[in-house]
Amino acid sequence: MTNKDKINFRFLGLLTITAALGGFLFGFDTAVISGTISFVKNQYAMNAMMEGWYVSSALAGCILGVAGMGKLSNALGRKKVMILSALLFIVSVTGCAFASGVSILIISRLIGGIGIGISSVICPMYISEMAPTQLRGKLVTYYQLAITIGILVAYFSNALIQTEAFTKDSAGWLAQIFTLEPWRGMFAVGIIPALVFVLMAFFIPESPRWLALNNKTAEAGRILTSIAGSNYAKRELSDIQNAISQSEKSRLADLFSGQLKKPMLIGILLAALSQFSGINAIIYYGPSILEKAGFQLGDALGGQVTIGIVNMLFTVVAIYYIDRVGRRPLLQWGIGGAIFSLLLAAVLFATESTNAWLILFPIVLFIACFAFSFGPVTWVVVSEIFPTRIRGEAVAISTMSLWLANWVVGQFFPVLLNSSGASFTFLVFALFSAYALYIAWKKIPETKGKSLEEIEKFWSE
Repeated sequence: MTNKDKINFRFLGLLTITAALGGFLFGFDTAVISGTISFVKNQYAMNAMMEGWYVSSALAGCILGVAGMGKLSNALGRKKVMILSALLFIVSVTGCAFASGVSILIISRLIGGIGIGISSVICPMYISEMAPTQLRGKLVTYYQLAITIGILVAYFSNALIQTEAFTKDSAGWLAQIFTLEPWRGMFAVGIIPALVFVLMAFFIPESPRWLALNNKTAEAGRILTSIAGSNYAKRELSDIQNAISQSEKSRLADLFSGQLKKPMLIGILLAALSQFSGINAIIYYGPSILEKAGFQLGDALGGQVTIGIVNMLFTVVAIYYIDRVGRRPLLQWGIGGAIFSLLLAAVLFATESTNAWLILFPIVLFIACFAFSFGPVTWVVVSEIFPTRIRGEAVAISTMSLWLANWVVGQFFPVLLNSSGASFTFLVFALFSAYALYIAWKKIPETKGKSLEEIEKFWSE
């Protein structure tokens, strides 16, 4: 970018907000489950393993969605795949809200997981490919901010519905959804943002890098011109075409050899370790953890809202600093703080502290540290470190590792929590985070201020 380039912030904002809605749905789906667990578990008499499957069924769907994403995004383009993810989520939340039994409920969760898995690959990648270099980190971080807003909205709506269920009488199907079985209403709220997402996705353009990769250079040039003017478009399009012409077509096996091996391993490890830090154990099972700390269910859901607010506010810190101080410093400071928080929580649970609010402190501190580091920086790094020609496949594989780790945590956390206790569980999360700190310190290069094509050239050199 030069001083003569005039960025069309209104157009760029529309693209970013639309893609970020995929993150909102991701966050909402991740968090809404936490408020439904107690109701669904009691209604269907679930044991710990079945409870884990109820939570992790969406994660299994995410894995399926990510599995075919590399080829799908390259074949259909980023925009069409984004629309597909929104449609799948609409089907999912409708099925969950009106499920006639546990089988329909879990199938609906699987379908929603496929949609969320698709959006978790395509949305940050789309933003990364559309954003000018000096704004890329900030704009991709808006995807993570949307995740935290989705989480917070789910917490608020869960708490509100749960409170209203015990204070008001309704009639007809509204009574069934919002009063008699309030967990159905918790799911139903998600229909609104899903509809908004699918409508907005129809009005955004295709990624210019995907267009250039498919020899649609004139259309790519028009979109780049809309972003920051004709001079910017000419330079960007020239750099994109040069990078594509100089890169060789890669097979799946080639992603783990040669110059692609290091970024691929970074993408896989960073994504997986972000989940093994324990973030989604707290998001999914927050009320269960807080109940163990001494909160009542209503208070636990309220404490979960506090966690959601902190998560959102500290993501704003990342938006402000990620293109100023860089990716690596945010990762190092944030992961370091997360390790301290997890160890403190382990000690408090080990000493059987009876002060519930004291135990809430390290959990909230962990969320704050994760929110300005692990959460947003993972999406930024994964979406920018791979060459254009193989970005779809590489981002899909990295995101697959994230969802596999997420599934493991969602499936086995209640078992680990019940068998080994909260103290040991938090200690395990701290050990994984310590390895992530080593990766951030020694292996991840700084990509602040570099274009996607300059990052690609870095690996080749």
